[in-house]
Amino acid sequence: MRTGIDPDVVGYGDFYKVLTSVVVPRPIAWVSTRSVTGVDNLAPHSFFTVSCVAPPMVQFTSVGKKDSLRNVLETGEFVVCLATESMFEQVNATGTDFPAELSEFTEVGLTPEPSVTVTPPRVAESPVALECRLEHSLELGDSTVVIGRVLHAAVDTDVVRTDARGNSLPAIDRLRPLARLGRNEWSTIGEVLDIARIPYARWPGRPARER
Repeated sequence: MRTGIDPDVVGYGDFYKVLTSVVVPRPIAWVSTRSVTGVDNLAPHSFFTVSCVAPPMVQFTSVGKKDSLRNVLETGEFVVCLATESMFEQVNATGTDFPAELSEFTEVGLTPEPSVTVTPPRVAESPVALECRLEHSLELGDSTVVIGRVLHAAVDTDVVRTDARGNSLPAIDRLRPLARLGRNEWSTIGEVLDIARIPYARWPGRPARER
């Protein structure tokens, strides 16, 4: 038995709660920006993903017209920092609706670190930062999708592991990223499952004539 939910009937606000309860877990873009008057802003955005490989781009969605969005549109720059398990309370605190003239770095007690290619600072306590230049913005209803081209990635060597093939990449158990769930719920990485994709040439059910 299933329950049907019509967004036009329950209203978009209540249906938003349904969406964020089932589109889980959601990675968090901890977005750093700087206003045209020089105030540094930092806020978590849980509608976040990779949007392009070549050239590399990432995107986050601002629901409503928040400081992060205004700063990005006015300056064309932002930094996405990794939100980690150890900074859970600080990440949550930067979601407070501080006045635009106050910096979350100062209010929450985080260290701004100069970026290499853009003006907004990185979070020094975060192990990974993606410095981005605004590529596109797309308004959808009450939200705006922000797509940024990644100009530079700063990765703490402590979270990097070299595998048997000689690839040195950030390791999930060292990154310990946070993710958002529904309600006021958050999650950590939990159990990690590791499985390789099966090429069609080795697919067990492949017809014998194609082998």
